[in-house]
Order: sequence, then C-alpha cells, then structure tokens
Amino acid sequence: MKRLWFQILLLAFLAVGCAHRSSPVSSPSSFQPRLIVVASNLEQMPLKFPGLMGKAAEESAGDPATSGDQTETEEGKMTTLSDPLEPFNRAMFQFNDKLYFWVLKPVAQGYNKVVPEVARVSVDHFFANLRFPIRFVSCILQADFGCAGTELGRFTVNTVWGVGGLLDPASSKELNIPKRQADLGQTLGVYGLEPGFYIVWPILGPSSARDTAKIVGDYFLYPVSYINPWYQSLGVSAYEEVNDTSLRIGDYESLKEAAIDPYVALRDAYAQYRQGLIEAARGKSAPPKPGGVGLGESGR
Repeated sequence: MKRLWFQILLLAFLAVGCAHRSSPVSSPSSFQPRLIVVASNLEQMPLKFPGLMGKAAEESAGDPATSGDQTETEEGKMTTLSDPLEPFNRAMFQFNDKLYFWVLKPVAQGYNKVVPEVARVSVDHFFANLRFPIRFVSCILQADFGCAGTELGRFTVNTVWGVGGLLDPASSKELNIPKRQADLGQTLGVYGLEPGFYIVWPILGPSSARDTAKIVGDYFLYPVSYINPWYQSLGVSAYEEVNDTSLRIGDYESLKEAAIDPYVALRDAYAQYRQGLIEAARGKSAPPKPGGVGLGESGR
C-alpha cells in the first residue's frame, strides 16, 4: 500500500510537469560523458547511454552555470530540459552520490570478490529477461509490432534455451535477435508529450515529469514487484542493483573526474539519451547501442 501511494505521488508530478515544454536553443552542450551512473531506483536503473557515451567517446567540460539541459541530437536539433527544481535536484543528487559511495559501492565490491564475473553476468541476463513485459508492452503501445515481435522472440529463446534467461543465446551470431529499449516514458515521447521539467528522485535517480510515468509503468509491469511480502520484493530488487553495480564499478567515478559539475553533466546526458531513444523509436535515427553503468536509469 505504501508503494502504491508513492506511485500516485509520482503521477501527480507527471501531470504538473508536462506543462513545461521544450524549446529550441542556439548552442550545443559542450559535455559528452562516456558513462554515467547515478543513484539506483531499486528497479535497476543503471544509466546506460549507448552511442552517446562509448568508452571511446570524447569528453569535454560542462558549464555549471547553464540553467537547463542543452542537447544536440544526431540530426543537429537542440532541445532544452528545464530545471526549475534545481535546488531540490542538487540535494537529491548529493544524497544519491553519498548512497553510492557509502553503501552501494562497498557492498558491490564485496560481492564482486565473492561471486565470479561469469555468474554475475548470468544474473544480469536473468533480470533483463524478466523485464520483457516492460519492453513488450511499450512496443505494442508504440504500434511498433516489429519491436514487439523481436522482444517476444528474444524472450522465448532466452527462457527456453537460455535456462530461464541466465544465458543470452538470442544475441549469438547465429540468431542475432537484438534487444530493444522501450518503456512508457519513451512511448509518451513518441506520441509527442513533452518531457516537462527535470527531476532527480532519491534512490530512483534522474528523471523528468514525463519519464516519471516510466517508473510507475515499470513497477506494474515488472514481475518482481508482485513478490509478497513487499520486503522480499525490495530485497530482490536491491540484490539486482548490487549485481548490476558490481559489473560497472568505476563508471560513476569517471564521470566525476571528467566533469566540472557532475550534476550538470548527468542532466545533459540524461536529456540527450532520452531524446535519442524517442527519435530512434520514431525511426529518425538508429537506436543507441547497449553500454553503460551503475546507479541510475536502466536501458534494460
């Protein structure tokens, strides 16, 4: 019941925030980080910014005085993500930062020493397979039936021949069934809903008024959410985050070292990543390639 009230609160923010519309700006952001990690959402929100932040991506410094995200898409179009809640967002960013360094990273490092990498990768595959309903329903809502068919094929192959999803034979050279990135926030963007304002949720990480719908949608479509009692579901989600972080330790540290203002760097990267997913779903550009990192938004 407590979690349901939290979802209702998020929807309220969504309704208010979508009144803030994006507008063109004149100059691109100068910061393009390679990999971002910011606060886990316990539903596995590692910020994966494929295509935007590969290891070979060139990095430059961000401007901390910027009032909102100024991001250039692949087609050269600039968008702004307003940040009227910046004082609150910075406080939550600091909270999530401390949570990462004081709790999540030490636990993940200990887990890393005990569990072999091959086992941790298998666990990562398993949870990614469990998220099939999120991607499948989002593809259907976008009327992208090719995407839905691809996801259904991946889920079937990985569940049957991948030992319940512990392996990923669908990605083998023989089958080559790519995993699609789709969620409710992206779906709303495909239908033209503006992102509204930027918001950093405690524990859940970076989001926007529109993408808060993703948090709600993911909760109801993710099988782990229905494990009873609720604290067992929370424990499974926490374990999922620890496992994911153990595979990406160091990415967040790279962001902080490369950026003058990590908060602005993350905000810019988040805006660019989400816009890229929407444009890919609309067929304007190739979808981002997987890659990415620790505490924050999941590309799963």
